[in-house]
Amino acid sequence: MLLLAFASLGVASPASATEPPTPTNAQAGPTSMPVPGEAIRRRAFDALGRRGRFPGIEARAKADNAAATERLAAEHDSMQARLYQALGLAIPDDPATPEPRPTPANKAWVPLIFASSSMPISTLRNYAAQLEKAGGVIAFRGVPGGLSRIGPMARLSARVLRLDPGCEGPACAMRNVQLVIDPILFRQHGVARVPAFAMVPGDPTLPYCERDEESGPRASHIVYGDAALSGLMEEYARLGGKEEVSDAASRLSRR
Repeated sequence: MLLLAFASLGVASPASATEPPTPTNAQAGPTSMPVPGEAIRRRAFDALGRRGRFPGIEARAKADNAAATERLAAEHDSMQARLYQALGLAIPDDPATPEPRPTPANKAWVPLIFASSSMPISTLRNYAAQLEKAGGVIAFRGVPGGLSRIGPMARLSARVLRLDPGCEGPACAMRNVQLVIDPILFRQHGVARVPAFAMVPGDPTLPYCERDEESGPRASHIVYGDAALSGLMEEYARLGGKEEVSDAASRLSRR
């Protein structure tokens, strides 16, 4: 009677239990992502383009960009006026295009003198005169009186670059030589004393974000000593930089 009761209740014995059926491939669903057709992709990209356009935001962005450009131009003019005033020069009404000269941007190797404001003015003036012929640059580690004061460096630059050392005022003619303040150049080349000379690849006057080299320009050799630029170039060539110095030496010798 007990067995019949279990059977009538539909209770299966362990021996009669079966495993659930295994789904077929058709029942399991897709095994890879469907590939949309060209028409679907085109409609999707068109929809994204329409949803990404916000005329109000674009108009505000253009207005902000124009305002920032005007502010930068005004700040540039103000800084230029301060620099001319510090140098004792008159602000030109219509700045003319500078006369062409061999600039660091259009040649592979640039003559570079590592200098200091503690060096005699006569020495700095001599290097400026020679570098003007060779198309070189004078680099300083820092600014006299600190970076917060531009006046002392502006006065030093004027004294170094004036053709006539006794000239005063805005009418003084200046040499076409670039002076840069770049402590990173000194650190990269391990320059601990001045004067020092090197032939630098690229343009050492460019901001670092505009230079091709990630670590900045680096010379192959460093020559120390208070000698004429021609003598420094000869020593640089003797150390193995003959090809690097050849163009600058040629410009220096023919003027």
